[in-house]
Amino acid sequence: MDDIDALKAELKKLNARATQAKMDLHDLSEELPTNWERIPEVAKVAHDAHVALMAARKRLAEVSS
Repeated sequence: MDDIDALKAELKKLNARATQAKMDLHDLSEELPTNWERIPEVAKVAHDAHVALMAARKRLAEVSS
């Protein structure tokens, strides 16, 4: 049970991080063409955050079943 609780806590943090990264990417897109040079950097942060989130969701599903 402690493992599941720890995974849920991690998932909550990763979800917040992924949501913030998504909003940063959205904000950047609305400012275009200003700061267009930051597209790869901001997109990588968003991508990496979502990769981590999906991996945590998968781990939780495996442990919960």
